[in-house]
Order: sequence, then structure tokens, then C-alpha cells
Amino acid sequence: MAVEDEEYEALPLGVGVGVNMLAGAMAGISEHAVMFPVDSIKTRMQVFSTSPAAVYSGIGNAVARISSTEGLRTLWRGVASVIVGAGPAHALYFGTYEIVKEATGGNRPGHHKLTTRIAWAGACATIAHDALMNPFDVIKQRMQLYGSSYRSVTQCARSVYQNEGMIAFYVSYPTTLMMTVPFTAIQFSTYESMKKFLNPQGTYSPLTHVMAGGIAGGVAGAITTPLDVAKTLLQTRGTSDDIRIRNARGMVDAFKIIWQRNGIWGFSRGLTPRVLTYMPSNALCWLCYEFFSRYIAGSL
Repeated sequence: MAVEDEEYEALPLGVGVGVNMLAGAMAGISEHAVMFPVDSIKTRMQVFSTSPAAVYSGIGNAVARISSTEGLRTLWRGVASVIVGAGPAHALYFGTYEIVKEATGGNRPGHHKLTTRIAWAGACATIAHDALMNPFDVIKQRMQLYGSSYRSVTQCARSVYQNEGMIAFYVSYPTTLMMTVPFTAIQFSTYESMKKFLNPQGTYSPLTHVMAGGIAGGVAGAITTPLDVAKTLLQTRGTSDDIRIRNARGMVDAFKIIWQRNGIWGFSRGLTPRVLTYMPSNALCWLCYEFFSRYIAGSL
């Protein structure tokens, strides 16, 4: 049978988890690098700032003001942090995902309990990923902020550690897990279900990966936005001139502050750029992952 006709999910015998990890690393770097400017806008829109210059009414307003006052290159500040962190973190992410999915029977034919198995694999993957990626994400967001004086990843990391201690890199970790575990479970289960629906033959189909990945990313991103707002508040608390924000100790404190400052609408801060980030970035991530895993396995 020709390669084009074989079931895509059935990669050649002997292909180990290393293939998935390498493909995942490449996919993660591609995803974060391409969509980084939109992510920078999302971060700025979520931060509670007392400076009028750091308050934006929308994506268009943010781009116009940033380009005229700081230059568009500012939107790429901090990209080195996610590139350095995304490679190993995504390798661990996809490696864990494939191991757990295989162990729980997620690769078996049919849809019986598929969603539960995929969701469980996704949850395990994100716990491992976030443990490694959280410090890099803190550095990234500190560098993305309006008026940030940090010009390198090492400078930012050293400053945060000296002024706030190691806890600053992980104060948002419980909130991050509260967000990313359901995000990943929703994303993976939606992706796998959409992939099987759009491509029941299981053949290699880049268009299927793009469509399924984009839909999965948009849905998961929208649903978990409230937790992302809380995460951003905690990860950038050290830069705030608001005593209450600086002393926020976790998700409960963050939720109280958001509710009291903006009410229910505060939990949707940055919703549009978040969805616009995750739809194309997730589509690109799955496209790259499926391609690289197939290419490295030598079966394209």
C-alpha cells in the first residue's frame, strides 16, 4: 500500500517518543515566535496600570500607539525567553502527551472513551510543560510590559530573582495549572475529535491539522481567558505600583482584585487578542508537529 493511503496515526515501527519530543520542540518554537507580537498586546491589555499610556482600548489602538511611541520592534521584546523555554518545554509536553495517550488507549480505533483518554493525556502533558515553562513565561511578560527596562532574558531573570526571590517565578504556577490543564484538555480533545471528523480515513492531511488546530485553539483560549487574566496579574505583580497587586499571593487574591476593579468584564480582558493568538498559533503548532513527526519518522 502506498504511503499516502496508510493510516496516518500508524507511524512506522521503531519510532520512539524522541520523535514526538523533537517534533514538539520545533512546533513550540514555531508557534510562539510567529504569534509573539499579538501575545505582547494581549499581555498589555490584561495588566492593570495607572498610566494612561499603558491602557489600550483594542488591538488596533494598541498597535497604533505602540508603533508611534515605542516602535513595532517593541512587540518582539521578550521573544528570546519563549524561544529558549519553548523548545524543551514543548518537547516534554508532546513526549508526555504521546506516552500517556498510548498508555491509556487513546490511539486505538474508534471513539469509545476517546475524549476522556485524550483529555487525561493532555492534562498530564501540561503539568510537566508548565513546571518547566513558568519561569520563562514570567520573564517574557515582564519584558512585554509598557516601559520595561529589561533588554535581555538574563538581565530580567537576575533582577526578578534579586528583588523578589525564586517564588516570583512560581507564584502563578497553581493558577497557570488551573488554566492550562482545562485549556489543554479542551484543546487536545477538540483537536483529536475534529481531526477524526474532518479526516476519518486518517491519511496525512495538512489542511485537516490546520482547521482542527485552529478551532481547538480558539475554543480553549476563549474558555480559559479569565484564568489567564489572573495569571498575568500574578506574573507581573512585581512591576505594579499598586500595593494590593504587589502583595497578591495567589489566584484567589487575583480574582478578588479583578472583580473589584472591573467586575465581570475584567475577566475578559485581552479576550480578542488571546483568541486571535491561539487560533493561528495552535493551527501552526499542530501543522508543524504533525509534519515534523511524520518527516522525522521518514514516512512522508
